[in-house]
Amino acid sequence: MVMATFRFYEELNDFLPRERRGHSFSTPCARAATTKHMIEALGVPHTEVELVLVNGESVGFDRLLEEGDRVAVYPKFESLDISQLLRVRERPLRRLRFVADAHLGGLARLLRMAGFDTLYDNNYHDAEIEAIAEAEDRVVLTRDRELLKRRTITHGCYIHTLKATHQLRELFNRLDLAGSLQPFTLCLHCNAPLRWVAKDEVIDQLPPSVREQQDEFNTCDICHRVFWKGSHWKRMTSVLAAATGD
Repeated sequence: MVMATFRFYEELNDFLPRERRGHSFSTPCARAATTKHMIEALGVPHTEVELVLVNGESVGFDRLLEEGDRVAVYPKFESLDISQLLRVRERPLRRLRFVADAHLGGLARLLRMAGFDTLYDNNYHDAEIEAIAEAEDRVVLTRDRELLKRRTITHGCYIHTLKATHQLRELFNRLDLAGSLQPFTLCLHCNAPLRWVAKDEVIDQLPPSVREQQDEFNTCDICHRVFWKGSHWKRMTSVLAAATGD
């Protein structure tokens, strides 16, 4: 056994027992234990971590811990460019695309509404999510800590809140999403891009009141749904305003 001192920062403390939050603590480590092994043994999924400093030096997850090491563990810096310091993965993920687990259907729909490419299927198994994330460089969104500990998942977010609108705001705050907002550009159902369509092309699909009151429409080429700026659009605009703090 070797002894090392750990300090976790910001929201990473939420994964720790209360007595270990917000300050340094020493703990025994197995010989040949890596930073990744100990970080996850202490309860923090590696996908929540963006920077690890051992004795002040940026290291990777494979760094073997030695007697007396001081380990500082930091969460994501998506709003800052720390690529020169990055050792725990090959690169920071700048193009944000998501895959959500079966418990986050409401959040997936809201992310699509905000213009973020988000895959979701209620029947996805953990292995499928892991494979999709690896193949397509997607951020895994989940409330399952064990899913985020899977070896090939490099980018992920554990969602702390329970209500979909609160989850959206949590993600906007953590990943600084406001600057990448492209609302109402993706189909809420298919995740496919929406396109403008002339009123006369979809008039047979419109309720009588919409025919009279609306003139601008978008459609999805996958499911062929038609969207317009009605009462639902106004409610969604309010949700986005709350998420961005506007």
